Amino acid sequence: MKLFKPRDIVIPAEGAAMLADAIGRIAQPSRRAFLQRSLTLGGLTLLTGCATDDQDSIEQALSGISRFNDRVQAALFDPTRLAPTYDEAMITRPFPFNAYYGEEDIREVDGDDWRLELSGLMADRKPWTLAQLRALPQQSQITRHICVEGWSAIGKWGGVPFAHFLRHVGADLSAKYVGFKCADDYFTSIDMATALHPQTLMALSYDDQPLPPRYGFPMKLRMPTKLGYKNPKHIQAIFVTNTYPGGYWEDQGYNWFGGS
Repeated sequence: MKLFKPRDIVIPAEGAAMLADAIGRIAQPSRRAFLQRSLTLGGLTLLTGCATDDQDSIEQALSGISRFNDRVQAALFDPTRLAPTYDEAMITRPFPFNAYYGEEDIREVDGDDWRLELSGLMADRKPWTLAQLRALPQQSQITRHICVEGWSAIGKWGGVPFAHFLRHVGADLSAKYVGFKCADDYFTSIDMATALHPQTLMALSYDDQPLPPRYGFPMKLRMPTKLGYKNPKHIQAIFVTNTYPGGYWEDQGYNWFGGS
C-alpha cells in the first residue's frame, strides 16, 4: 500500500487575505456560531471566488451559504417527526437562564394588563388576554432545549398547542412565515411547517407553575425542533405573513431556519 506524506496546504495570497478577514469576523459574538459552521473547505472554495477588493464579498458569500443551509434544513424537516421526550427525573434543575442580556435586565410584564396582539394573514385579529389563553386546551412536554452556544438542558413546559391556536384564529396555514415581537425587544420568525408541528407550544407554565419571568412570562414559544434562539420569550405580538420577517440574531448572520 502506498503511503502519502502529509503536505502543507498552500493558500494563494488573495485567498489568504480573505481567509484572514473571515476569521477576524468570527470574533464578533453575534456571528461566531454561524461563521464557525460556514468556514468549511466548501466555504473556503466559495470565498476564494469573491472579489478581494470588495469588503462586502465575504459577507455576501457567507450569507449565500446560510440561505442554502436554510433551504436544505427546510427540505429535510419532517412536520410529523417528534423530538425526544424525557422523564421528570431528567429535568435540569435549575433550568438555565439565557438571553442577549443579563438576568438583572429580565423584563417584568404585568400579566393583568398584557394583551397578545395579532396581525397579518388571520381572520380573527382581536387581542388575547392571559386568562383566555389559559382557557384553551393545554398540553405539556418534557423536552431538551439546545443552545447554539453548545449547551443543552431538559425542561417541562405547558401551554397551548400553537397549531390549535392558529387554526382557532383563522390563520392562513398556507402562508410562509409566522413572526413574533417581544416585550424585551427581541423578535424572530419561523416557517409555517414548524408552527404547525405538534410539539410547538405557546408555553404558559414551567414545571407545573406559571411561567416565571426568567423563562419568558407571560408566554413564550417552545419548539424542541428549533435551536434556543428561535424560541422567543415575553411574546407580545404574533403575525402571519408571506414577506420574510428576519429576526434579531438572524439579521446578524445566524441561520434563519435554526433547526436542532
